[in-house]
Amino acid sequence: MQNGFMRFTALALGVAGALAVGNAHASGFQIRENSVKNLGRANSGTATSKNDASVVSNNPAAMVNFDKNAVRVDLTDINLDAEFTGGGKTAVGTNLTGGNGGDPGDPALVPALAAVFPLSGALDKVVVGVSVDAPFGLKTEYDPNWVGRYNAIKSDVKTVDLNLSAAVAVTDRFSIGFGAIVQRTDVTLSNAIDFGTAVCAGSGNVANCFNAAYPFRPQQNDGTVEIQGDDTSFGWRVGMQWRPTDALSIGFAHRSEIDHSLAGTADFTVPSAVAAIPSIGAVYKDQAVTAPLTTPSVTTVSVEYDFTPQFRLMADYQATDWHSLQAVKIFRAGGGVLGNEPFQWKDTNFYSLGGEWDLNPQWTLRAGIAKDESPTNDTYRTPRLPDKDRKIFTLGATWNVSDALSVDMAYMRINVDDPTINNIHSSSGSTLTGTYTANANLFGVSAQYAF
Repeated sequence: MQNGFMRFTALALGVAGALAVGNAHASGFQIRENSVKNLGRANSGTATSKNDASVVSNNPAAMVNFDKNAVRVDLTDINLDAEFTGGGKTAVGTNLTGGNGGDPGDPALVPALAAVFPLSGALDKVVVGVSVDAPFGLKTEYDPNWVGRYNAIKSDVKTVDLNLSAAVAVTDRFSIGFGAIVQRTDVTLSNAIDFGTAVCAGSGNVANCFNAAYPFRPQQNDGTVEIQGDDTSFGWRVGMQWRPTDALSIGFAHRSEIDHSLAGTADFTVPSAVAAIPSIGAVYKDQAVTAPLTTPSVTTVSVEYDFTPQFRLMADYQATDWHSLQAVKIFRAGGGVLGNEPFQWKDTNFYSLGGEWDLNPQWTLRAGIAKDESPTNDTYRTPRLPDKDRKIFTLGATWNVSDALSVDMAYMRINVDDPTINNIHSSSGSTLTGTYTANANLFGVSAQYAF
């Protein structure tokens, strides 16, 4: 078993280097898609799953449910559709030009990989596991000339976790688990800059902004900035599983916050006429930057009750501590603040209920519903993540091809309450107001092999 574990760890490291993250579908930029089986029951029962290797990262204590080695691969397509309607004003009160930005979300595939390895001999009460998944991530990208370009064009956050976990069966009904997390985070943010308004408004005579003969006017001298940064940091998780009766299972899991100090660059594109102005050219130039970012802690409680050997219900409650993201502050490497976007996010709750029915030995059917709160608020919501509360509906199935191989399929529909942008300010002093309509469709397929 040890050689198998070492080979899988090497494979997991390779997958971590290639894993790509797309649009987040959960609240904030959280991603729960590390198990298509969980997806089919609206992510209920995640901390009590009995035949799902994703427990390596969802609740390591539940790995004791395995008596054989198992390897699992999941692939989920996330397609977020959103449309903006609205407009805004420049810092001097003229109307913003541009379209609605198009659909900021493109379809994206999110993979996950997990494996569990029960030990033997003197360690027969111990199970170890390894997994690679993406717990957080988002990507929104608008047309570069859209009406909200001064607030956001591209927002891309990728996190990849390598999880190493172990579980101990303290008794036949109670187990505990521990895990170490190695998290890689890459962030890219871009937006336009209204240099025309900055120059004419700062010329000493704001009337220049309305003078057709003046060379610098609102939205006539746009530039851009793209900020990129990355970091690798470490976290931990703990879990427990208790079966007070043969029919009832209770799971608890907690993953820690992970603090990052992103380091990267700010790349400016400045019109030549603007760059020739000493007070601007000296400031808006390519430079090294740093930014702190903390991914939130997550606490999950799962309950499963088996009404019959063929039918069971699951419920999850999950708390995500988004208060760690109050603002995105970007610092110049030489000192001083280059940018500061307030978010003022709040902690959120997720509730889900799902069920499974073993139609026959070959097929299991499942379904679920869930409610997912958004950490955003009407005062500080931005186009980078036009998020609001969500209602979730799912269907899924498992095909047991053989005693060793199973294949899962699932569909999830997410209806997002219409997010609003309420006079949000950009770094160029412009304001944006409007409404989004948004929904998401997710399709997943996975396979698990036991040996």
